[in-house]
Amino acid sequence: MKERQIVLKQDILKSLNDVGLRKGQTVIVHTSLSSLGFVCGGAQVVIEALIETVGEEGTILMPTQSWKNLDPSTGVHWEEPEEWHDIIRENWPAYNKDITPTNTMGAVAEMFRKWPGTLRSDHPARSVSAWGKHAKYITENHDLSNIFGEGSPIAKIYELDGFVLQIGVGYDKNTSIHLADARANYKSKHNCIEHSAIMENDKRVWKVYETLFVDGEDFEEIGKSFEENCSVNKGNLGNGILTFMKQRDIVDFAVRWIEKNRK
Repeated sequence: MKERQIVLKQDILKSLNDVGLRKGQTVIVHTSLSSLGFVCGGAQVVIEALIETVGEEGTILMPTQSWKNLDPSTGVHWEEPEEWHDIIRENWPAYNKDITPTNTMGAVAEMFRKWPGTLRSDHPARSVSAWGKHAKYITENHDLSNIFGEGSPIAKIYELDGFVLQIGVGYDKNTSIHLADARANYKSKHNCIEHSAIMENDKRVWKVYETLFVDGEDFEEIGKSFEENCSVNKGNLGNGILTFMKQRDIVDFAVRWIEKNRK
């Protein structure tokens, strides 16, 4: 077993520079703090290093999903008995982008959603947060039924020719592949009905909406094939690995892979 490493802010800055993160870039970041070892300063120094690297002309995004705010029948409350499902539907708090916590997004994303200057999109279950030059544009008009498709925050990164940075995580966390899913044509592609608690006309409602079925089971396989065929920058940080790529590259590759391999 590899000895646990200590990671300082200057180590993070160096690793970000080594993999190619630069001033003015737009980047969506996926992070597992615990995978890096002991980060001296925790989530705070990771965010500071990212901001210092891209600067005010750059833009940083992170998924800040609150998917517990979905219907319990989908399995998001798997630990609770089925006889509680109606009670959960009637009482789960309405999404509030200033208050609602993230679910399993990690300590960095949870801190980032309230970082000074950060904006958060309005989707009650699949929000993103953004800081920097394009933060307002990226987070506005996040339609209930358009989680990851055209016009969504993820598609806006593609439009801005942005990047994806994985810090200590794999491609199963790479939200940009969902955009490829939305763009690809394959026989098993289908929509689903979702429900979330939202505020509508100053009242809490259990909102019904239709959206593309979210499936990421083959994302790791897509990532493996992508790295075998395309340019990806890799670097070490503590006990973890940084993976940096152009978002257009992974999305375009994933569209082709999905159309060829999904049945």
